[in-house]
Amino acid sequence: MASSARTVEEIFKDYTARRTSILRALTLAFFSSLRCRSLYGLCDPDRENLCLYGHPNESWEVSLPAEEVPAELPEPALGINFARDGMNRKDWLSLVAVHSDSWLISLAFYLAARLNRNERKRLFTMMNDLPTVFEVVTERKPVKDKPSIESESKSQGSTKVKSNPKIADADYEDNEDEHGETLCGSCGGNYNADEFWIGCDVCERWFHGKCVKTTPAKAESIKQYKCPSCSLRSGRH
Repeated sequence: MASSARTVEEIFKDYTARRTSILRALTLAFFSSLRCRSLYGLCDPDRENLCLYGHPNESWEVSLPAEEVPAELPEPALGINFARDGMNRKDWLSLVAVHSDSWLISLAFYLAARLNRNERKRLFTMMNDLPTVFEVVTERKPVKDKPSIESESKSQGSTKVKSNPKIADADYEDNEDEHGETLCGSCGGNYNADEFWIGCDVCERWFHGKCVKTTPAKAESIKQYKCPSCSLRSGRH
């Protein structure tokens, strides 16, 4: 079933609907005694290569792969039925869950091909906030990451520290001229995404961390950063 999703929200909605359908198939396969209607019963090893499809309307089906090459959309794992009888049911369902997670992510980012970097990052964050199909099926609890220096700085309302100044909250464009508009207030050098930058809270100019002798760790403890020029001026008053 094709998808017309194009925006971050539309792609995420498509992802969650397909994920829900996959979870229904795997849950039914684990708990249902109606083997003929469950995923487990439908994946007969004597049949040809079968795939588990989750659809945007939250329905699921076990079917042969698409005949057209290349397919309109990325295809799920092929031949999930062949390993069914050679494994414990729970292990087999866990294997199908892992392949389903891989398919859901690949499909979402196939649809996200025309999004910019910030939009793709936001989409992944939204997806990553949900437990994976594998985690649900195996009842594993996701491990929470420790907050990063950047996230802690934002939550504490500390000084402006960005690896992507001026454009961090705007849509990313692969345009070197736009990046070049941000210059270091000390050396006049162009913006480089690979370097640490810090913004002055007084004059609002940006500086290479190395030019003002400031590191990410040091910036974390600064509530309001003043560049050398602004510090000098405030000291004269």
